[in-house]
Amino acid sequence: MKKFLFLVLMLNLIAWTPLPAQTQSKKLEVFYFHGTRRCPTCMAIEANTRKTLDTYFAGQVKSGAIRMTVIDVDDPKNKAIAERYEAAGSALFVTVNPGEKEKRNDMTEFAFSCARSNPTKFMSGLKDKIRELLK
Repeated sequence: MKKFLFLVLMLNLIAWTPLPAQTQSKKLEVFYFHGTRRCPTCMAIEANTRKTLDTYFAGQVKSGAIRMTVIDVDDPKNKAIAERYEAAGSALFVTVNPGEKEKRNDMTEFAFSCARSNPTKFMSGLKDKIRELLK
């Protein structure tokens, strides 16, 4: 009888013990900064970033797990975020968990090196970085 009561007590404790909180999925935001006047390379960075997200991450974009924000650094309403990212002109950042323990990945140099001259390389590199960050 004691064993039975002990077993019932243990089962009740297990049943009422809260489960550990599920791990929150990562949020990822792609920030593309630009000035009001844009060169062909700047426009290629934005176009090929959108194409990469639409091609490889459409589901995550639709669910809100990945978001792209385009920011004109010359617009006074964007001053705070441009300063936070130290973006005075064109810049590309892939940020994990924006605003909360965020991890920024500055891809500006990479973007300028190939977004216009080698879009396939750009899309592949951006895709690989996003997949790495979502792990």
